[in-house]
Amino acid sequence: MAPRVVVVEADGGSRGNPGPAGYGAVVRDADTGEVLAERSESIGVATNNVAEYRGLIAGLEAAAELGVAEVEARMDSKLVVEQMCGRWQIKHPGLRPLAAQAAGLVNRFAAVRFQWIPRERNRHADALANAAMDAAAGKAPTRAAVAPPRVVEPPREVAGPDSPARARAREVAARAASATTTGTDPATAPASWEPRPSFTATRLVLVRHGETAYTEQRRYSGRGDVPLSERGRAQARATAARVAGLAPTVAAVVSSPLSRCTATAEAIAEALGGVPVRREDDLVECDFGAWEGRTFAEVRQEWPGEMDAWLASARVAPPGGESFADVAVRCRRAVDGLCRAYPGETVVVVSHVSPIKLVLRDALAAGDGFLHRLFLDAAGISVLDTWPDGGVAVRTVNDTAHLAAV
Repeated sequence: MAPRVVVVEADGGSRGNPGPAGYGAVVRDADTGEVLAERSESIGVATNNVAEYRGLIAGLEAAAELGVAEVEARMDSKLVVEQMCGRWQIKHPGLRPLAAQAAGLVNRFAAVRFQWIPRERNRHADALANAAMDAAAGKAPTRAAVAPPRVVEPPREVAGPDSPARARAREVAARAASATTTGTDPATAPASWEPRPSFTATRLVLVRHGETAYTEQRRYSGRGDVPLSERGRAQARATAARVAGLAPTVAAVVSSPLSRCTATAEAIAEALGGVPVRREDDLVECDFGAWEGRTFAEVRQEWPGEMDAWLASARVAPPGGESFADVAVRCRRAVDGLCRAYPGETVVVVSHVSPIKLVLRDALAAGDGFLHRLFLDAAGISVLDTWPDGGVAVRTVNDTAHLAAV
């Protein structure tokens, strides 16, 4: 059985930069240091950085073949590590396809962590890379003068069998083993302050539909299929132009099945050059039951106790309707499905105020009070990036700059 976590050590270089080049990569069991795989290849004439990226790609491919869940990628190339972490720009056009290929491999794992290490700690991969460079230069192949160290980390203190630390570890392992989603729960995502590379993320451009007559009249508008008003159609056109500027390359436009959303989605799809519109039932608005079509003031007057209970708990539903907790379940299902269907791509999601609020609440790991404190305008735009390890970055909330002239 393959270990859950492995260490990938990778290196590459050239004799002359550019010159005869090659790479080396080693995959180790993270716990024991046992070598599970080696990769080494001469790649002809190339630069040091190209060879380094090729080494990383080979190491990630080897780890993927083993079927592991998590990778600790270690290299002595500061450039590759910083670029893969998103802290440095990839300015050289020859490196961008390699970085994109590496990012695609990263998406195949539950988590990948990048770390720079000094060359002395990367001797095994360095020796493999040097042998490949020798072969590229027509020299007899060589091996490392010293055997690579078996243990890649200093011995760690082991917690006692009944210690709180060991109990916590068992709890985390059990939760990870029983997870059935793609890892998009921000509450369980690894915390980090460092910027992540946006090109490895699935970007969701969240758009609330344009105005309807109910929007202007401040009425509860749930499952009733109320069409866009004239102003709402103008907002949809303005939003379409804004989205096309924000995300010129979009994999899909996904919409709630209600016409106020599909009309907004179709305007956006047309502005994007005819991207197909896909309907997703899980993105439909909350069912407000007996409150449907009523004004806020009418509901407050006729159902004061029910409204107080509804405002106090996301688990309480309007009479004959649906709770926000239930809406959240299907919204998470929709987001997980989009992340699986479009990894590393941009998707425009056209929905309603409640589903978008719930998606943003989950992304920000906020409480239920967030739902009643966040205001989302009709045709407002929010942008959310998600990564396979559960990392999330909320980049924009309720952008309405494009509506100023509407």
